Amino acid sequence: MNRLTVVPESLTARHPSLSVEGLVDEFVPPPHFAGVSFESYLPDSGEPTQAAAVAALGAFAGRLAEQAPARRSFFRRAAPPEGRAGVYLDGGFGVGKTHLLASLWHAVPGPKRFGTFVEYTNLVGALGFRTAVEALKGNRLVCIDEFELDDPGDTVLMSTLLGELVDAGVMLAATSNTLPDKLGEGRFAADDFLREIQGLAAHFDVLRIDGEDYRHRGLPPAPDPLSDDELREFAARSPGAVLDDFGPLLRHLATVHPSRFGALVDDVPLLLLSGVRTITDQAQALRLVVLVDRLYDRDVPVVASGVPLDRLFAEDMLRGGYRKKYFRAVSRLVSLARDGQSMVG
Repeated sequence: MNRLTVVPESLTARHPSLSVEGLVDEFVPPPHFAGVSFESYLPDSGEPTQAAAVAALGAFAGRLAEQAPARRSFFRRAAPPEGRAGVYLDGGFGVGKTHLLASLWHAVPGPKRFGTFVEYTNLVGALGFRTAVEALKGNRLVCIDEFELDDPGDTVLMSTLLGELVDAGVMLAATSNTLPDKLGEGRFAADDFLREIQGLAAHFDVLRIDGEDYRHRGLPPAPDPLSDDELREFAARSPGAVLDDFGPLLRHLATVHPSRFGALVDDVPLLLLSGVRTITDQAQALRLVVLVDRLYDRDVPVVASGVPLDRLFAEDMLRGGYRKKYFRAVSRLVSLARDGQSMVG
C-alpha cells in the first residue's frame, strides 16, 4: 500500500496582508528578546565597555522612569532628563546591543515603542508621515534597533521624524554598527546630506560596546549543509516544517513588502532551504537580510542544502557599503542553523 506523502508548506505560498489598524501596537520587542533584562545580559569580563554600557543604560532608565510621558502639545515640550534626548549603542554585531536595547525598553514604564529602523520607515510608508508622528509623539521612549541610512530619502525622513519626536519630549534609544556621524558612508553621497546626519547625531550620547560576536565564541563555523535528498528526508519526518527552494524564495521576497516579512514567517517552527547559493545581486541580498532578521526575532531554526551559510554573500559584497548588514545576517543565520543542526542530530 502506498504511503501518503505530505507536501511541506512553503513561504512562497504565503501572501501576508498588512493591516494599518494596530500597526503601532506591534512595536514591542520580538519574541527572542521578550524576557531579557539588564540582569540577564552577561558582560564579557575582558571587555569593560560592556559592563559600563549596562550601568549607563540602567541610569538612563532610572531617569526616564521619573520623567512624565511626552505631552501632545504644540506649545510645551516635556522636560527631558539630564543629558541629550537619546542614547546610541555603537558596536559590532553579536555584542548584545539588541539585548540591551530591549532590556532598557522593559525597564522603562510606558507608553513606549520598540522596532527596527526598517519597521519605522515602513510605518511612515503605511500611515503617512504626519499620522506616524502623531502616533509616536505621545510615548515616553522610542527604541530604534539596527539604525542605518541606506539612501538619501531615509536620511531626510528619519532626520525630520526624530527631530519632531525630540521636540515633543520623546526620549530615544538606538543601536547600530556605525557611529551616528558616519551613517550613510559607502552607500550614497553622504556629504550632500551632512546637515541631516549631523542633526541626527546631535540627539544622542554614544555608548561604545566592544567585544566579539557572542554567537561565535568558542563555536565551530557554519554547520555542513545537507544534500538535497537528506533535506527532503528530514522534511518528511518534521511535521509542520516549511520547505523552500532558495531561488524561488528570493523571487517571492521581491513581491512582498518588507514590512510583512515578520508575518511571512509567523508560526513557522522550522525552515528548510534547498539549493542555497551565493548571492551576487544587491537587491536580493538586502531583502534576505530583512528576512533573516525576522527569522532571528522569532527563533526559527534553519536547515539547508547547497553552499554553507557563511558563504551566502559574494566576497565583493562583504567588502562593500552594506557589509555590516551582511555580516550581521550571516552571524544570525549561522546561529539559527546550529539550532537546526541539533534537530537533525
